Amino acid sequence: MFSHLIWTGGLAQTPTIDSLKNELELHQQRDTTQALNFYRLAFEYFRWDQNLALTYLQKAEELSDSLNYTAGKARVFYLKGILESIQSNFPESLKYFEQSLDLYESIQDQNGIASILTAFGITHSSLSEYDQALFYYRKAADIYQITGNERELITTLINSANVYSETGRYEEAISNFEEALFRSEATHDEEGVASVRSNMGVIYQAQGNYPMALESFNKSLDYKRKTNDSLSMTVMLYNIGDTYHLLKKTDKALESFREALNLAQKNDYSSILTAINSSVGKVYAQRKEYEKALIFYKISMESSQELGNIKQTAISLVYIGEVYLALQRPAIARENFYQAIQIAKETGLPSIQANGLLGLAESYLDEKNYGKALPYTEQANLIGKDLELLEVQKNAAHQLSEIFENTEQYQKALAYYQTYKSLNDSLFNKENIERITQLEYEYKYKQALDSANIRELKLTRTVFDTSQDLAKTRQNYLWAIIGILLISIAMGTMIFIEKLKNEKSKTKNAIVEQKLLRSQMTPHFIFNSLSVLQGMILNKEEGKSVSYLSKFSKLLRIILENSRDKLVLLSKEITAMENYLSLHNLEDNQFDYSIDVAPSIDTKSLLIPPMLIQPFVENAIEHAFLGQCGENKIEISLRLDQQQLICTISDNGIGIATQAGSPSSTKKSLATTITSERLKILSKDLKMKGEIRIADRSKFNEKGTLVTLTIPYKHNHES
Repeated sequence: MFSHLIWTGGLAQTPTIDSLKNELELHQQRDTTQALNFYRLAFEYFRWDQNLALTYLQKAEELSDSLNYTAGKARVFYLKGILESIQSNFPESLKYFEQSLDLYESIQDQNGIASILTAFGITHSSLSEYDQALFYYRKAADIYQITGNERELITTLINSANVYSETGRYEEAISNFEEALFRSEATHDEEGVASVRSNMGVIYQAQGNYPMALESFNKSLDYKRKTNDSLSMTVMLYNIGDTYHLLKKTDKALESFREALNLAQKNDYSSILTAINSSVGKVYAQRKEYEKALIFYKISMESSQELGNIKQTAISLVYIGEVYLALQRPAIARENFYQAIQIAKETGLPSIQANGLLGLAESYLDEKNYGKALPYTEQANLIGKDLELLEVQKNAAHQLSEIFENTEQYQKALAYYQTYKSLNDSLFNKENIERITQLEYEYKYKQALDSANIRELKLTRTVFDTSQDLAKTRQNYLWAIIGILLISIAMGTMIFIEKLKNEKSKTKNAIVEQKLLRSQMTPHFIFNSLSVLQGMILNKEEGKSVSYLSKFSKLLRIILENSRDKLVLLSKEITAMENYLSLHNLEDNQFDYSIDVAPSIDTKSLLIPPMLIQPFVENAIEHAFLGQCGENKIEISLRLDQQQLICTISDNGIGIATQAGSPSSTKKSLATTITSERLKILSKDLKMKGEIRIADRSKFNEKGTLVTLTIPYKHNHES
């Protein structure tokens, strides 16, 4: 399985190959413009025709040297480094990158410097040196943030996400992918969207969601075929074949691998060739043609060692060990598993480590040495649970069931066998995958039934389901009446009418209850406010208590009024927020706050959904400044950007990354889920984009959390 690493151009978006060739024909003068066009053509060609790329690169180099064109020479060294890296000649590629970096630094070309930092990151990632890779990606992202180079910033986000995915840090990977996808869609960058989706497929595959993985890979492959990007096509075909192998569809797997193999051999993609050989070996092992499998595995391992590809070496060792297990040679299998585990530990590859541990345990199971097998299986199971690797968990559960059965611990054996069956079903049955997801979703919501917003969402579903039931009931009873008419028209009619009344009553009650729930405020906030007010009265702070009561009653009235409508004036929502923040801050001035509305917004002419902003303001108040001293700030900003209403809520607190392990993180995640679901419904109703993004401001070298809401709205024609 390959994450698709992306090389930056070091330039703005380049024109197409045809337009570049036209420019060369029109511009015959030997100057820096011609040198730049030669380089751009070389860069465009390197993904699918390296011979043509080298031809244009040589022309760019000769012209840049003759003109003493520093930026041109820097670009040439950069692309030379990429071409060496693709061949897995990493020491050579690093030399070229260092030469390019020296030249870029000499002319203070910030985008050029950042492109080299990205190249260092990709090279270190290929060498399984993940900490160094992340270091360089962050430095590149900082520069792109300053220079405003959105396209290359997206590239660093994708490449960073791939490192997190490789090392099993899936939450961080998904967070980076989501930000990259948002930025790509916002800038209408089709290539960026395709790259994000292909890399998301890698995560889906690792988590056992094979249908979603195939969908992601195939969508990306379609785009890469259109652009004739042979390097990316090879990667996607490899990933598709690997996914079919996991689904035990060996014919389809071999079909994809053969197509990938042809492209890799034609273009001499050494590192991908190594992985494809390994995967072909897996298919033969699946078919129990073990001698053939060993041949391909050993070819893969030897070429990996020559290229210095540590990760692929470890993978090949695991596969070779599995074949020796199948050939009933557990001692030789163990040697390979030990080597793989050691490499995986040293380079931070937990999924490979888990598979090596399972193989090691299996070798002892073959010798009926259950005491030695148990700790290795338990270690693998812990890694599988931690990284949500369903395949690892399934195999570990099967081994544990066997161990406990043979050591006469039958209750544990049965429990693990049931776990194994459940995981096996979830991996190979698409309907079960969806059902498990649904059950987890419903369980999370059931845990928080005390929230009025959650109950509102559940009631919305109830109304919809009841309406559907009503329609079904009408149809069912129509047929019932026809049957009953043969006996008694009168009796059938009475039954139908009575049942119809009950269904209508159920729908009406659900709608009424929904409206009532929408009018509720959070009980915790109300009781808190009343307690504060009581304390002021008891302390005889008459002026303060009157002011507090006035603000509280005004806020209560606004919320009750807003809850009756699907849309409210933006001005009213801002007033509600001002009162809400003021009430929280009146007692001890625990934070400063501001609400900034862009001059282009007429708050009395825009209608927005009520209570969208409040949950995130509440999160900031309750959780952002825990244990923090100093000046605390909450800033709310509203602006119009390309006809989209953007609201940002930022604080300078401890940040969501610090809060991730706290009990409050579940509540905030739930609030985000609810708001996201609500925005989806509103987006459809108003035919306008609505979404939410949450980021730790440490990404921008700042403290705190940044929430960005894109709020659907409509114009108030009565204003």
